[in-house]
Amino acid sequence: MADKLYEKLTKCVDAVRSKTDFVPDVALVLGSGLGNYAENIKVCAEIEYKDIPGFPVSTVPGHAGKFIFGYVGDTKVVCMKGRVHFYEGYDISDVVLPVRLMGLLGAKILFLTNASGGLGKDFAAGDLMLITDHISCFAPNPLIGANIDELGPRFPDMSEVYKKDLQKIIKDTAKENGITLKEGVYCQLTGPSFESPAEIQMLAKLGVSAVGMSTVNEAIAANHMGLKICGVSCICNLAAGLSENPLSHEEVQEAADKAAPLFTKLVTESIKKFNKG
Repeated sequence: MADKLYEKLTKCVDAVRSKTDFVPDVALVLGSGLGNYAENIKVCAEIEYKDIPGFPVSTVPGHAGKFIFGYVGDTKVVCMKGRVHFYEGYDISDVVLPVRLMGLLGAKILFLTNASGGLGKDFAAGDLMLITDHISCFAPNPLIGANIDELGPRFPDMSEVYKKDLQKIIKDTAKENGITLKEGVYCQLTGPSFESPAEIQMLAKLGVSAVGMSTVNEAIAANHMGLKICGVSCICNLAAGLSENPLSHEEVQEAADKAAPLFTKLVTESIKKFNKG
């Protein structure tokens, strides 16, 4: 099975390489409602997911479904405009295939973003949260099964998934630009239903600050490959039981749109500093 997964990956790499020889330094994954950030990239090439044989295609509103290769400042970036989620029915190996592909294309840093529900009472829709750690107990681990030795070790260390030096760059960038940046632990559940109030109470007791339906499985796969990882979550609503309003995907997109200017500034200026580091 591991051989077949790696073979599928290499075919995807070959398909991308047949269209562009661009070698990125940073891989950026854009979460729900944050796809417009791609407009800030000096584009060298674009490849739609559907044009890569065997590649999973995004089915969620707000996820365009294409790779964008180009520059943010002087930094060479591959941007994933729209991600694939486990709840869409894909095998977990397909969910993390895009992140693995970007690593094989040359990216050394993975910048993950997402839209999430905030659990802290000090959170408000539109807040940005630096991901300092994650809890992965509630979503499938993408490393289950035969190890793909070409990618990484059987038992990868998870002591510092979100690298302290990258976190410092993001925090310093936020401070320099007057951007309020919360910090906390992110937890991924499978979705697609939003969490129940009882589930949110459980997660709060476990120390979770924000909850969503992505990111953690990608971070695990990238960490397995040796990529340096950082992440910022856009708090797009208060989690179930913390607000009088029912949760909806439209609410998530609306909050992400409001946060877009600050998000754009934070991501852009941070990525420029990654290149200097």
